[in-house]
Order: sequence, then C-alpha cells, then structure tokens
Amino acid sequence: MASASGAKKLVKKHDNLIHSEGVKVTSHVQRDKDDWFINTIMIEDCEVPFKFKRKKRYQPLEGASVNLTYYPQSEVIAGMEFETMKVVRIKRS
Repeated sequence: MASASGAKKLVKKHDNLIHSEGVKVTSHVQRDKDDWFINTIMIEDCEVPFKFKRKKRYQPLEGASVNLTYYPQSEVIAGMEFETMKVVRIKRS
C-alpha cells in the first residue's frame, strides 16, 4: 500500500494530477527518439493516448492492469491540437 499512499500524496500536492487504479491497457507502443523510449498506451474505455518516456525499454503492458498517475495536456501535430495524457507514474496492479 505504500505506492498508493505515495500517489495520493502526489495528487493532493498537485491539483491537476489524476490517479487511476486497475485500468486495462489495450495497446502499448514504444519508439526510439534521441536517447529516450517514447511509450504510448491506450486504456480500455478511453480514446485519449497516455504517453511517457524512459531511458530504457519498458516491459510490454498490452493486456495488463496498471495504476496510473497522469495529467491532461495538449499536443500540436501538423497544426492540429490533440489531447493526450502525460503519465508521471505507472505501475502494474
């Protein structure tokens, strides 16, 4: 339970953070960009991508249940604005 209390502390400290527990990952893609691995996941019943980056490859998450701490953000691609979720903390549940 230490990780759940850590997530609660983060959410309490930062108003725009959201924490979700036990969400199912339907898609997980990793790609190289410079010295980082950019990870994009889609979760069940949500049409917005969740993105995070790591220095090393991350374990495959497709089909897994995860706990996420994230906040909404917008990204402009080819002149169009897209909503994404920036993941600040992810852990298998």
